[in-house]
Amino acid sequence: MKKQRVVTFGEIMLRLKSQGADRLFQTPLLEATFGGGEANVAVSLANYGVEAAFVSVLPDNEIARACVANLRSFGVDTSLIASGKGRMGIYFLENGANQRGSKVVYDRSGSAISMAGNDSIDWQKVFSNATWFHITGITPAISQSAADLSMAAVKAARQAGATVSCDFNYRSKLWKYGKTAPEVMTELVKHADYGIANEEDCQKSLGIEADIAVEKGKLDISRYEQLTEKVLKKFPSMKAIAITLRESRSADSNGWSACMRDSGGFYLSKKYEINDIVDRVGGGDSFSGGLIYGLISGKDNESALNFAVAASCLKHSVNGDFNRVSVKEVEGIMGGNVSGRVQR
Repeated sequence: MKKQRVVTFGEIMLRLKSQGADRLFQTPLLEATFGGGEANVAVSLANYGVEAAFVSVLPDNEIARACVANLRSFGVDTSLIASGKGRMGIYFLENGANQRGSKVVYDRSGSAISMAGNDSIDWQKVFSNATWFHITGITPAISQSAADLSMAAVKAARQAGATVSCDFNYRSKLWKYGKTAPEVMTELVKHADYGIANEEDCQKSLGIEADIAVEKGKLDISRYEQLTEKVLKKFPSMKAIAITLRESRSADSNGWSACMRDSGGFYLSKKYEINDIVDRVGGGDSFSGGLIYGLISGKDNESALNFAVAASCLKHSVNGDFNRVSVKEVEGIMGGNVSGRVQR
């Protein structure tokens, strides 16, 4: 198998979270870690033994250096991260419990990546030996300049012959600079070989309408068959679209599965019942990391889909943005080892 090198590009932030299920500032203590969609994918892949590099723009200060050191500790290549003016973005997280949902508050205006110019990153150097590139809809939502960088990245990746995956990731709190998500994302996704999303992402990021109501806690799979068909029809060069299926009964109890459509048909993954959720933030990114690993390791689309669902199921038991699990652990879940018994 050809040696694989995956490059991801986006913003990584300082993550400040209240302890346990506390409300924000219920106590004066906040857990300080790092996270961001594309960095989360790079960490997952590094944990699976894949050569993974994360590209971003960060300020030259102690917080950014600590962040880079944290990524390096997982084996992620950080040598392509550029230095720029501005600050490091922050997001505050309040974990939900029972009927109270989790809450995210962004503080990322004026971040280094939001102000970075088109010449901030040498894309030819970035993709000199890359075989796969991953981006999300979060980065182009930050600012016009970040959107321009994102578009330059996907074009350079395609020119270099890398496979491109895009998680459509819609963030309503970020699209504030005058462009709508469909205006930007429709052009970006034209360059993607693989699409990754949930039902809201398809509707809000791409403007593809679907009669799907996730709030009811039970999903009508036929609606997703129609939705995935619409996506591939709109983007005929896309090889496959994968959509995560979350049945949210409460903040602590979710059904978790996914579906995929390619030229060969429609696939539905195994479903997991997840109770007593520790942290669901980063769940979609862990799915993306699992799917990319499955595809580059030679699995067929359906097998890669099931690996991704099992990997992201495990993420719900891990605190923090990063999915700190191994291939062996994921394969154990896939093989039916879901009892949670102590391993001695």
